[in-house]
This record gives sequence, C-alpha cells and structure tokens, in this order.
Amino acid sequence: MRNRLSASVSSDTERQTSNEFYMFNDVVRSLSWSNVTLTVEDRSTKQPRDLISRVNGRVQAGEILALMGPSGSGKTTLLNILAGRNKSSHGTAAVNDASIQASVYKRLTSFVEQEDALVGSLTHVWPSLGMLSLSMLVDIADVRRSVLKAEKGTRVQNLIDSFGLKKQADTLIGTPIRKGISGGQKRRVSVASQLITAPKILFLDEPTSGLDSVASFEVISLLKKYAQQHQLIVVASIHQPSAATFQLFDKLLLLSQGQTCYFGAVSGVAPYFALLGMPVPDLMNPSEHILDLTNTDFDSEDEEGGTASQRLVTIQSAWKEQGNCDDVGTPILEKSDVFPDVQGLGLAHDLGIPVTLLHRLYLKSYRDIVTYWIRVAMYMGLAVMMGTVWLQLSTIQKDIQSFVNALFFGSAFLSFMAVAYVPAFLEDRAIFVKERANGLYGPLSFVVSNFLIGRVDIGWIGPDLPSDPVHWIC
Repeated sequence: MRNRLSASVSSDTERQTSNEFYMFNDVVRSLSWSNVTLTVEDRSTKQPRDLISRVNGRVQAGEILALMGPSGSGKTTLLNILAGRNKSSHGTAAVNDASIQASVYKRLTSFVEQEDALVGSLTHVWPSLGMLSLSMLVDIADVRRSVLKAEKGTRVQNLIDSFGLKKQADTLIGTPIRKGISGGQKRRVSVASQLITAPKILFLDEPTSGLDSVASFEVISLLKKYAQQHQLIVVASIHQPSAATFQLFDKLLLLSQGQTCYFGAVSGVAPYFALLGMPVPDLMNPSEHILDLTNTDFDSEDEEGGTASQRLVTIQSAWKEQGNCDDVGTPILEKSDVFPDVQGLGLAHDLGIPVTLLHRLYLKSYRDIVTYWIRVAMYMGLAVMMGTVWLQLSTIQKDIQSFVNALFFGSAFLSFMAVAYVPAFLEDRAIFVKERANGLYGPLSFVVSNFLIGRVDIGWIGPDLPSDPVHWIC
C-alpha cells in the first residue's frame, strides 16, 4: 500500500498544473510548540488539574502528524490549542520559529471538525464546495470577476477529482429524511471544503471517526498526498488506525493523561518501546500496542504484576529522563518582528460574504422538503380549513364574532408556524460555528443573511400563502 501511495503521489505531482499554484505552501516552513499547558479546576476536588502538561512538538512542511492516545488523554484539547481555539492555555506556539499574531495565524490555518457540518439539502457536492470557494475569492487583489469565476470552478473541479468525488458530484449531501452520500464521502467533502481556502496548516479532529479501515486509509492517503504535493503541514488526532493507515503518518505525538509518552518519527515507535522493555508483539498493530500500554481506564495487573497506572508512570518518566521532551523544539523567538507573507492569500469582501450566504440559504430553503415545502403544504391546508369552517361569512352584525375567531385562529397558527424555522436555524448555526472558527466570516454576516431569508420565508411567504385563499373563501 505504501508503494502504491508513493507512486500515486509522484504521478500526481508530475500532473500538477499551474491551476493549483494557490495550494502550494511557500509561506510556512514549520510549526512548533513548547511547554503547552492547560490547567482547569477539578469540579470534585476544587484543586487545579492539568489537562495538558508541558507538551512540546514540531512539524515541518510536507509532514503529517498523528495525535494519539486513549480516550480523555487530551488529543482534542491539544488540537484546539494548536489551532488557536483555546485562549486559556500557557506555553508558546510558533510558525517558522517565531511567535505570530493570532489574526495572521488564523489566515494560515484551517480546522476540520469531528462532526461533518454540511448543508445537507444542497443537491450536489459541487455547490457545497462552490459556495465556500466563492466566499473566499470575492476580493482577491487584481483579479477580474470573470477570472474569479473561472478560478473558482477550477479549484472545485480539481478537489472533486483529487478526492475521488467525481461520481458523486451530482449527488445529494444528505438530510435526516433523504439519503445522500456515504459517511466516508462526507468526510472527504469536509476536508475538501477546508482545503479549497488554501490553508498552509490543516488541523483535523479524528478525520477517520466512524469510518471502516478502507475508508480511513483513503482519507489519510489523500491528506498524505496533499501534504507532500503542496508542502502543507497536517496535524490530525486519530483514535486507533489500522497498521497500514498508521504507517502513512510521518510523526506521532502520543499522549496519556495530558502528558507526552512519545514524540518522533512513526518508524521509531517500535524501537523506542522495545528499548523500554515493551516491544511490539509479532503480527500486532503498533498503534494498538502503544494504546494498550498507555490506557489506564482498566487498571488491572499486567503479566509482570504491575498495574496499568504504574506502567504509564514508567513510560512518562522514561521519556522525561532521556531528555527527549526537551530536544523537540528549537528556541522560539520572543518577538514577532517578522511574519509570514499572507498578503497574497486573499480575503472575502465584507459585502460579498452576506450575499454569498444569502444565496446559499436561499438554495437550502427551497431545496429542503422539511423546512420549506412541508410548511407550504401546511399553510395551504390552513387556508382550506379556515375557508371551510368560516365559509362565506357575511358582513352583518351576527358574523362579527366569527370574523374575530377566524382572525385569532389565523394569527395564532402563523405564530406557531414560525417555530418550525428553529430546526433549520440550528443547522445554520452549526455551520456558522464551524466557519466562524475558521475565520471565514463573523456574526454580523450570519445574522444579516439569516434575517433576510427569514423575513422572506416567515414574514412574507408564510402569511401571504393562506391569506389570499382565506379572503376569497370566507
């Protein structure tokens, strides 16, 4: 499998065209962090507790790093810290061995969530990528609108082809009541939707979660290909990869109880643990073996009479005593006098973002059966019901109370129907949280676009649909 992957990467590199120049990373040479610590208050004891304790690491351009450890070891916490999503941690993160401003760092990075937050009612894979592409390319300097559209289409098509989504380009993403693409394909769409913004550093939270071994291998293979081909830095937390998938990673950072158990090349895992007297058994997955060694959830005695907690202390102490924890990083400059050149990365225009979001919400509204067409049917059903209950009322004194009843019932029904928009809003909010964390746009653009589409849907269409039939029937 590794030979096949290497051949694939070489072949893809040879076929790389100038249309993919935007993906190449000539800005970030390395990402390093030193003494990263996150301390919280334990809810039961009210004492300080380290979720992450003095973790060091370094990744070079073109490398892919695996964050591994048992459940609750701090993988996702560390990933959020490295991605700049947790501001309460201590320690230093550096790009090219220099500190960097948060605003600049956000433009260099992108984050793929563990849960796929996609607009399920979009008809095709293409619009899911295309909407995001357009929002990020609206204000690229010195690029005409015609060139912009052509480049957007090229970027989307290249990613669809590279991620093996060509056959699914006309397939529904999927909603709770309408089946769409598979889980593995959704993961690929999620990764591609972040790569289209051309990040130099890509963070992924368990990209293989919920996938079988074949799909997991394919996802990591794609990440490996892009890291090597475009010199990207990829940092991914992963739970328990297969042996073939594990070998795709260049480096491993093994955590347990927030502390480092190993950091270095994946090829050095087996020799290192053999040196500790804990060799990987024959025909056993190395990743499975090291997770067994560092898991203390089931604190039973091992073959030598020691407990899992004692074994973990031995592993962590050995890492500290050998000095490996201090050899990871290079000294990080205190001052951020020199920043990576991010001027050519492009930002979306302030006015272009709400328009793009409004377009996406419009497509979502009229293509989603639940949030739109079922409500249309309910509005028309209301009109027929009210028309038959209060059929042909006259304008004389005795029918005044009937008119009041009809007005009250109609107003109350429309008020209740406004609540039906809440599930759609919650889906939009989940997407907004993901895209805002990646620095695509802020709350104002989201509020404006949702307010406008909500006014059209709830403020105009909702009352207008039943009012005309009710007026003529009653």
